[in-house]
Amino acid sequence: MTFVAAAYIIALRYTRTTDTELYFSTTAVCITEVIKLFLSLGILAKETGSPGRLLTSLRENVLGSPKELLKLSVPSLVYAIQNNMAFLALSNLDAAVYQVTYQLKIPCTALCTVLMLNRSLSKLQWFSIFMLCGGVTLVQWKPAQVTKVQVEQNPLIGYGAIAVSVLCSGFAGVYFEKVLKSSDTSLWVRNIQMYLSGIVVTLVGVHISDGPQVMEKGFFYGYTYYVWFVIFLSSVGGVYTSIVVKYTDNILKGFSAAAAIVLSTIASVVLFGLQITLTFTLGALLVCISIYLYGLPRQDTTKIQTVETKASKENLVHV
Repeated sequence: MTFVAAAYIIALRYTRTTDTELYFSTTAVCITEVIKLFLSLGILAKETGSPGRLLTSLRENVLGSPKELLKLSVPSLVYAIQNNMAFLALSNLDAAVYQVTYQLKIPCTALCTVLMLNRSLSKLQWFSIFMLCGGVTLVQWKPAQVTKVQVEQNPLIGYGAIAVSVLCSGFAGVYFEKVLKSSDTSLWVRNIQMYLSGIVVTLVGVHISDGPQVMEKGFFYGYTYYVWFVIFLSSVGGVYTSIVVKYTDNILKGFSAAAAIVLSTIASVVLFGLQITLTFTLGALLVCISIYLYGLPRQDTTKIQTVETKASKENLVHV
């Protein structure tokens, strides 16, 4: 997942800063949803074991469950906004700066987890989250400069897009986790429900944002092999993320993705001429340390308390 996250950010940044005709990001987001739908259909077909069972499952859980489709349309809409914001942010910010700043989704996810799932975090986890925020602040204090990117950029727009993306990521991830873990419905059925809604939502987004231009130039205008590579990485990453959400939790997913900072920074130096500053280095280091601290296992105090209780009872007996 770390490699996919880093490769996706670098490749997306490259496609948004080259001298070729710029493609419509809204159409790329839409195509990603279509590919994820077909991937989920293929995995569900293998899971059910026969075409008949697959059709029965789709009929019962998709066509026969409009309420569930409506329920999954909420994260579909929010994820569509988040994915479009990623394109906007990486059109205006370096990949490494984006990767570090985007980790602010972790505090947002933690807050949503506590409020929506009634899950508690240890003091060390909260400390690591605030340390991460401090690291991100240092990165923004004196932003690193790039020397090989000639396109016009507006950092304020980039940071604004990240802010929206962070909020969307935190809410949608925890919402989808709650839906997944609140029933025994297959993960791939849930994905199909969400991606069907996502296709509708993103098509509406294409029409609203780039409708006239798409009608004039075509849906796949500006597409290159690199653009298709970005779409492929986004599709695989989206499907893999749903597996992580199902079997772990969103905060752990976020911290795993944060490990991609090192790879993104190295690639940014080589490909985009990123000039790393001292504050950027210290900030990225704090983020990496926070990753390690969060991953430390919690101390199991139940056994300690049990031993102390037995010891106290023995002392009372002796007395």
